[in-house]
Amino acid sequence: MQGQAPTPDGQVADAVTGNWVDIHAPAWSRPYLRLSRADRPIGTWLLLLPCWWGLMLAMLDGQDARWGDLWIAAGCGIGAFLMRGAGCTWNDITDRDFDGQVERTRSRPIPSGQVSVRMAVVWMVAQALLALMILLTFNRAAIALGVLSLLPVAVYPYAKRFTWWPQVFLGLAFNWGALLAWTAHAGSVGWGAVFLYAAGICWTLFYDTIYAHQDTEDDALIGVKSTARLFGDQTPRWMMYFLAGTVSLMGVAVIEAALPDASILALVLALAGPWAMGWHMAWQLRGLDLNDNGKLLQLFRVNRDTGLIPLIFFGAALFA
Repeated sequence: MQGQAPTPDGQVADAVTGNWVDIHAPAWSRPYLRLSRADRPIGTWLLLLPCWWGLMLAMLDGQDARWGDLWIAAGCGIGAFLMRGAGCTWNDITDRDFDGQVERTRSRPIPSGQVSVRMAVVWMVAQALLALMILLTFNRAAIALGVLSLLPVAVYPYAKRFTWWPQVFLGLAFNWGALLAWTAHAGSVGWGAVFLYAAGICWTLFYDTIYAHQDTEDDALIGVKSTARLFGDQTPRWMMYFLAGTVSLMGVAVIEAALPDASILALVLALAGPWAMGWHMAWQLRGLDLNDNGKLLQLFRVNRDTGLIPLIFFGAALFA
């Protein structure tokens, strides 16, 4: 598999060109920020967006938007950056031997020698403790959920060793914020949050299968499993299933949140969110080329916009 070679200053191969880490961050901090994927912000967005979905649908469910919700939204943003960084650090610690054998990942800080395993552990703990400080500002139920989220985060890096469906474990971890943010607002988990969580898992299966197709050749050589390898040429058909699951489950979540108190207009506006999101996912499928790694990475990254689309309609529903 062909990939970009690392630059002399240690830039990671699949980093965003001209990112702030490689240009503006102090030289001593760059290896650690790269370890946290700060030079590849898409992951933070993919972790954050389900949080904001959950918060907005919880407000729609209770018909009780409050000023404190601004802090929940901001806290989720800070927490997503920190926990994504801690999770990626943990992932790179556990995958350091695999990463050194894959063209796209061998330039990461640990396999390339920029950061030792010991310092990576210190960095991971520091990020997790800062995230804990944010979590402790939420209610007790949300705090408990936040602590429980460490379980899927811890298991995910090992999933590719024992299942062809590691993307499910990523979905369990990356969409936990839908449950947490809903609970931070409402005080408990509602059925709308559960359906939203399931929708997010389907969405993760969609975008991370695209991402995993970049590494199928190397993964086959080293024995790493993925849905991309499992589906092969049948990937577009499976992607349609994930698209349908995302839209359907999010639609059920909206109905659970909106009925019986929201207006008909609010319900219609909120339901337009998963509908529009589905069209954006269908647009990605039309441009899918499993043999073009550049296109695969581009499509993976546009999922930030995919996840932002429902927020526009959920926000409109709150004011309807």
